[in-house]
Amino acid sequence: MTDLRALLGVANEAMNRAAAIVSEKAVGTVTAKGDRDMVSELDVAVEEDLRAFLSAETPEVGFLGEEQGGRGLSSECTWSLDPIDGTANLVKGLPLCGISLGLFQDGRAVLGVIDLPFLGERYEAAEGHGAYRAGQRIRPSGTARMCDAVVAIGDYAVGDGAVERNRQRLEVTRLLAERALRIRMLGSAAIDLTWVASGRIDATIALSNHPWDMAAGVAIAREAGAHVMDTDGQPHRLTSTATITAAPGLRDQILELLRESAP
Repeated sequence: MTDLRALLGVANEAMNRAAAIVSEKAVGTVTAKGDRDMVSELDVAVEEDLRAFLSAETPEVGFLGEEQGGRGLSSECTWSLDPIDGTANLVKGLPLCGISLGLFQDGRAVLGVIDLPFLGERYEAAEGHGAYRAGQRIRPSGTARMCDAVVAIGDYAVGDGAVERNRQRLEVTRLLAERALRIRMLGSAAIDLTWVASGRIDATIALSNHPWDMAAGVAIAREAGAHVMDTDGQPHRLTSTATITAAPGLRDQILELLRESAP
């Protein structure tokens, strides 16, 4: 049986290394990767270091990184890393970005550590052991009415098919503008998910599910007590088409909004 407490310790050691790299190195050269997307030298430096560290510490665990792909992906467990979640924010000098390291087991996110280096915060969780920020237990908000809710939305799509893929995103935005207290687009899934987990925002709607973006935050939000699901309300998995996270009192209202927005 996987010892998640032990792996959480390894993940925190990895995050200490990553946070040190971010504090010591400049962003460096920024290179385009597709339509309106980018990677920095700092992204690559963090991923290379953690790939080597985790390979040495946990050779039986696979690894998937956003920038350079993976190894051992047929393993029962797989680390999933976004070395800088929110690179577009980073290169503009915006502090809303994070380092996100999660663990999938049989297609389910079961562990996560997220460090927000420019905000001085770290979040962590392992399934069955609670979710924490700086050693303090976190929980989602008690908000139960959409008119009282601050809801974050994921970035709009870019690249091939973006116009079509953005139709529902734009309809979601329109419906939220009519119903929610406020809408936020923070530009980092790591921040969206940890802030729902800790009650700073009440829900987040991301109509995407890249494992490096979501693994850590999904584990943290779920363990904190938030609902983390696909657009049909089924529990979130690696194969889900979207990542919807809500305080318990908002679950049904968010799902109803998504049904109304569907093409």
